[in-house]
Amino acid sequence: MALKSTIFKASLSVADIDHAYYADHALTLARHPSETDERMMIRLLALALNAHQLQDVCNGDGTLAFGAGLSDPDDPDVSLTDFTGRKRLWIEVGQPEDKPLTKACQKADEVRVYCFNHAAEVWWRGIQNKLTRLDKLQVWRVPTEASQALARLAQRNMQLQASVQEGVLSLSDSQQHLDIECVRWK
Repeated sequence: MALKSTIFKASLSVADIDHAYYADHALTLARHPSETDERMMIRLLALALNAHQLQDVCNGDGTLAFGAGLSDPDDPDVSLTDFTGRKRLWIEVGQPEDKPLTKACQKADEVRVYCFNHAAEVWWRGIQNKLTRLDKLQVWRVPTEASQALARLAQRNMQLQASVQEGVLSLSDSQQHLDIECVRWK
């Protein structure tokens, strides 16, 4: 018998000062049985950092959503799709292989990877040369301490406030506050 995903609900208020984007997002995150809280929260971080593109790229007429995640390797972890069905943004979390990233670059206007945990540097050294030709790709490193602290925010029902200013994401709930500055590798 297959294990079912655990459902998390998040009410995310985004105030992206850098891009003049202010909106509330009611989100449902399905955490696959093999997914950690840390990885799930990195997906949430990626959505918060890129929510402004809903307005900037699609003029508010699109869908910013979580994909099937680990259940479907051909589906992005987060995506922005415009009203015509065109993938405008494809986001992967973790340390994906080069071939799926190449395919993603063929399917979407922009592709971003948010890598995290202690193995990210090893992954990057091994894959960096294979990704140089992918012009649509950006690779971001979430610091290990920040991703671990982010995992501690995970609750079945979350009320989160996210603000982005000068590239730093400030994320808080009623008890904790985190400042996360991702580092762009590509």
